[in-house]
Amino acid sequence: MDEKLKIKISIADRVYPLTVSMQQEEAMRSASKKIDLMIKQFEENYAVRDKQDVLAMCALQFASQLEQKKVDNAIDGKESMERLTNINSLLDDYLNK
Repeated sequence: MDEKLKIKISIADRVYPLTVSMQQEEAMRSASKKIDLMIKQFEENYAVRDKQDVLAMCALQFASQLEQKKVDNAIDGKESMERLTNINSLLDDYLNK
């Protein structure tokens, strides 16, 4: 059975109560820490007046990283399929001799 936990996550000096599965807890806490670290970096490196702006920049950063991984995986998948096709051709040639 998937047991639920009630946890509190702090992001940008605000506390958010959440109900998550035991498997999600570690990932949620890790994500919260990464967001707060990124907020701190943005605030130190850019003249940002509003937490909303910093949170929007964090969201964009995380979303762009996710999209880049999808693009990279699609490219890698295409290359893998090409290699498998070449290997398959070689095997067919060998078996047909």
